[in-house]
Amino acid sequence: MTLDMYQIDAFASKVFEGNPAAVIPLKEWLDDALMQKIAQENNLSETVFFVKEDEYYHIRWFTPNTEVDMCGHATLASAYVLFELLSFKDDVIAFNSKSGILKVKKEDKKYVMDFPAQTIDKCEIPKVIINAFDKTPIECYKSMDYLVVFENEQDILDAKVNLQLLKELDLRGVIITSKSSNYDFVCRFFAPSHGIDEDPVTGSAYTQLVPYWSDKLNKNTFASKQVSQRGGEVFCKLDADKVEISGEAVKYLEGKISI
Repeated sequence: MTLDMYQIDAFASKVFEGNPAAVIPLKEWLDDALMQKIAQENNLSETVFFVKEDEYYHIRWFTPNTEVDMCGHATLASAYVLFELLSFKDDVIAFNSKSGILKVKKEDKKYVMDFPAQTIDKCEIPKVIINAFDKTPIECYKSMDYLVVFENEQDILDAKVNLQLLKELDLRGVIITSKSSNYDFVCRFFAPSHGIDEDPVTGSAYTQLVPYWSDKLNKNTFASKQVSQRGGEVFCKLDADKVEISGEAVKYLEGKISI
């Protein structure tokens, strides 16, 4: 069996930036175990598969070791493939996912994703998180991930983390964040229990970050940066119970895989 595959750098205006995702369009679903093996072989933070079903594209995301319920950068990468490479003609793509219907539109060079805002609940800072980082956070929230707030931007840039300790946590991963001098906020994301030590740019994290920073900064539109080694700029807007997450994307690779 031969399948088309595209590797797209999401939240990037040029290659070698942002977060790479492997995008594999399908005519019909493969066995779950086979899709997981492909994701493991690709060894990117996400491999995404989609199948056209009526007016939707059913979309599924896999890390190297598990399927996940939501992934922003791989959704953006899928929209890029449909708009730019597979001649999608409508104004809005509707993806059907485990997290509901996710819509993506194109505005100039950016792809704008419409994701559900997550509810975040303040919690005690877990001892594992206190011990895993070299600086002490000032507060912590729970949602899909732990959202951990630090005093300043330098704490985020310089953060050293014990990834083995983070594997003990009960949620998907850990977002660390602070205010920024050049952006509204900066962040980083770690999910070692899902095979992702540090994710370059994590779209789904902003469904939690934006509600938090909207409350703290009393505003609804944000320019932010995920300050991983590759890094990427993410532009967001809170609209009632939705978060618009936008960014650019570029193609790095187009080819075929044989399985």
